[in-house]
Amino acid sequence: MKKIIVSSIFIAAIASMSLIAACQGKYSGPSQSISIGITVSAANVVFFTAESQHYFANNGINLTLDTYSTGPSAITDLVNGKIDIAYTSEYPVVTGAFANDNISIVTNISTSYVTNLVALTSSGISNIADLKGKNIGVPFGTISQFYFGQFLELNGMSISDVTLVNLPVAQDVTALGNGSVDAVVTRDPYESQIDNQYPDGTVTWSVQSSQALNDVLVCRNDWIQQNPALLQRFLDALKQSENYIISHPTEAKAILQQNYTSSNEYVNSEWSDYQFALSLNESLIAAMENEARWTISNNLTTSTQVPNFLNYIYTGGLKVIEPDSVNIIQ
Repeated sequence: MKKIIVSSIFIAAIASMSLIAACQGKYSGPSQSISIGITVSAANVVFFTAESQHYFANNGINLTLDTYSTGPSAITDLVNGKIDIAYTSEYPVVTGAFANDNISIVTNISTSYVTNLVALTSSGISNIADLKGKNIGVPFGTISQFYFGQFLELNGMSISDVTLVNLPVAQDVTALGNGSVDAVVTRDPYESQIDNQYPDGTVTWSVQSSQALNDVLVCRNDWIQQNPALLQRFLDALKQSENYIISHPTEAKAILQQNYTSSNEYVNSEWSDYQFALSLNESLIAAMENEARWTISNNLTTSTQVPNFLNYIYTGGLKVIEPDSVNIIQ
């Protein structure tokens, strides 16, 4: 049965009042706190910019950012009530749906192509076929695991042909250095650290094929039900932030660099891999269904049916802030 978060009439009333208030100027009500669990990613520039330009403060929001090693670990704390919102890829929501977690995606903030396989040539890897029998580091339960499995299948192999090592991306450089893995599925800034340590000793393949990574924000359904106006103000602040990023890319890059103390080269190389836009599209549903089928076929769940992912998408907030960016029919 489809989950009902709150009545559509109540949502519409709250949304209309909030939208009117937003149009009238700066929010004048009491401030409220929101805690977000994030992973290290250039997509976090959306939050950093909103803070820098006071979009959260102007919408009555005190924001706390907590950094996690993986999206699944952020989802775990979200489900347990330790944070209000989790920033992750869509894949942990797929696994959460198999577990019947009471969560929903409230928006996609960007799409990206940043996940690569980096292998050491000293481990005897120069071609994709050389991966057979090797130890590959990948954070379990993440979209990186799905991407790598799909990458192998597209190249006539499967995950049974390699030994997977559960490895958070922050440990990639150390694991390659001590020989516990021969290759890692990774992304920047960790990929750049590997390249700097092994300037002439690696080979790299993109593992995403043509499927973009969706950087989504996830909430518990009870939190959405209790805080519809707060969620809407939060989304409004993000929309203002993304407008600023698109119209002021140089300034936004500087904000990202300042928060991550990164080099200009790193920020510029990452920037082109991200497309910033609040959205909830049918393509997100299609991606999650593809990932669910792969999860089932590789026996990573005891379920045999693809969940109805419409039950894990909440469109009520974004429809008011940016109605043209929602094309999911519920």
